[in-house]
Amino acid sequence: MSTRSRVQKADGTPQPARPALSAHADRVTRCTEAIRDIAEDCTVLSEDLLAGAYSGAAPNIELLQRLIGLRDLVEEAIGVVVVRQRAQAQPLKDLVPIAGLTEDRLRKKYDPAFVDRALATRRRPEPVTSIHPGAAPAGTSTLRRPGQRLAAALSLMQRGSGRRQSELAERMGVHASYVSRMLSGERFVSWPYVRVICEMCGTDPERMKPLWEAAAGVPTSNTEAPGEYLRTYLLGLHYALGSPAPEALLAAIQRIISADDITRALYGPGIPDWPVIERLTFVLQSLTSITRPLWRRAQMAAESSITS
Repeated sequence: MSTRSRVQKADGTPQPARPALSAHADRVTRCTEAIRDIAEDCTVLSEDLLAGAYSGAAPNIELLQRLIGLRDLVEEAIGVVVVRQRAQAQPLKDLVPIAGLTEDRLRKKYDPAFVDRALATRRRPEPVTSIHPGAAPAGTSTLRRPGQRLAAALSLMQRGSGRRQSELAERMGVHASYVSRMLSGERFVSWPYVRVICEMCGTDPERMKPLWEAAAGVPTSNTEAPGEYLRTYLLGLHYALGSPAPEALLAAIQRIISADDITRALYGPGIPDWPVIERLTFVLQSLTSITRPLWRRAQMAAESSITS
């Protein structure tokens, strides 16, 4: 018989021992992914809220929508963390002082089956605004749209090569005004036309592939080297901005990150932490909703290569 004392009921009979905790690996994995997704969603809504707060023109209704959305995301995340704690066979009592709820209340409020069902049907929020202080001033949010970043890169390429728009139009079999609208961002540029522009201007089309895929909203084509894909995308943004020197980028970022951080993000080795990529995304006039999943995929690949 065990020497450990048992808790007794009020009538003196032994209280049945609570079953031992057991780990649930699949649920841990789902919760870990969900926490990352929710954290990213909080960033999306926070950027919208920050943009609206700085603009001064956002209606109070929109600001409240962002705040309620953030509140709901936080509550959702708390539930996931509680369920993850249980799935990892960790005691809920460790969360009690932080959550401000009893262990029994945590168990009842955040039922694993309910949280699982909620995660299976959750929809991720979409960014509404794209203005961020320090990245693009009010009135120029269109510059950060992926189609505009692609058009800016192709326009710079055309002008730098000395090729006339009429030459490109002749090769494509379209009117010169059509090419003009593509290079200004007024019309979407299909991949065959991107290839023509790149080849006629002496540039490898693969350098523009990530920019085009972001503009087209298609899945990334390079799934075997996600770190290289992320760097190619960032280099495409850098080119679209006119290839500014590192000092210019540092000045725009207010030297929050270092020149070494920028070099590593653009050329390697390895994958910098997210704050570096985030700030570089802003100064290169792109959207974190595009770079964040690319960074995350690259980071996971890098972690896998270390553990394998």
